[in-house]
Amino acid sequence: MPTGNKLEKALASAKSLAADLKTFALDTDDQQAKQMFNQLSTTMDNVAQMLQSRFDFVQSEEPQYRQS
Repeated sequence: MPTGNKLEKALASAKSLAADLKTFALDTDDQQAKQMFNQLSTTMDNVAQMLQSRFDFVQSEEPQYRQS
């Protein structure tokens, strides 16, 4: 699998995990768990932003990874 495709898959996974963690935070009444899920969600949002930056770079610099 080309690097661009792997990055795209990792990016989608990171975004999905961040969304799941936000949902967990909303679904619990335990304040400590809510805080933990919110922190983890923020961390995953940051990971997704870094992956997005790298994916954008790969697409701009490496034409073979561009989607048709």
